Amino acid sequence: MVHLFKSGPLGGDQQIGAKIAEEKLDFLIFFWDPLQPQPHDPDIKALLRLAVLYNIPTASNRATADLLISSPFMNQPYQHELEVEEYKKRLEDELEEEDD
Repeated sequence: MVHLFKSGPLGGDQQIGAKIAEEKLDFLIFFWDPLQPQPHDPDIKALLRLAVLYNIPTASNRATADLLISSPFMNQPYQHELEVEEYKKRLEDELEEEDD
């Protein structure tokens, strides 16, 4: 099922980010114009950071979107391996190094 969200400046980035955090998004196709300044650039970066953290397959151009849509994984269940625990461990290790 395809779901369209609001435009980024109208809160669309936050809507998508919420779906990622709730683990209700299987993959993300997020087109943006690289030749235009993005007034909500921090929101875009936060959204892409969440997609990486939650291991969400992400396309930001037509070629990658075509690959995602034509993937054999599109027609079968796919379990995302969350990267959250790995990042938590890395953060804990970095904090321990700072304490030494």
